[in-house]
Amino acid sequence: MPDADELSARWADAWRPEHVAERLAGVRAPWCVAAGWALDLFRGAQSRPHGDLEIAVPAAEFAEIRDRFPEYVWDAVGWGRIWAAADAEVLAATHQTWLRDPASGQFLFDAFREPHEGPTWICRRDDGLRLPYDAIIERTAEGIPYLAPELVLLFKAKATRPKDQADFDGTLPLLDRARRDALSGWLERIHPGHRWLAVLAA
Repeated sequence: MPDADELSARWADAWRPEHVAERLAGVRAPWCVAAGWALDLFRGAQSRPHGDLEIAVPAAEFAEIRDRFPEYVWDAVGWGRIWAAADAEVLAATHQTWLRDPASGQFLFDAFREPHEGPTWICRRDDGLRLPYDAIIERTAEGIPYLAPELVLLFKAKATRPKDQADFDGTLPLLDRARRDALSGWLERIHPGHRWLAVLAA
């Protein structure tokens, strides 16, 4: 794995959500923008710089996404390592995939290949948490799909880096009671005692 500075430089040309949405127009797989960019799409404006762009796709339907980018290469990532142009065996053992421009070596976006059963999404941190894709993917006015903010925050709760805390603080005022209650229930299940629970209950 490159060091932090080299990795940051190789992500300097990461695409924005609209670029990926344009390339994936018409795909049948239920993909969506995830992580920090998803929260900004929910909020309606970019709130901070983003070092990369992440999307989530059903693992079994990744091929449809992959085939939209024939001029690029997919590298698998996991356990502090990058597998360049990963083969099927490595892809099966990992869930994170970075799209790379082979000419420049720059990474363009990150695709999470998520567990699922047909049209049902399965949380990779708790396989008992299962929701239909129709319930977790929302769209901007321009039609860009993004992961529901309460699920984005659930994933951000594990490490709670400064940017994750800032994302929580900035998004919380926009969450209605139903979204707050859903996030609280998931936090109690996956991260019991998390400090966000008290804030959500207020």
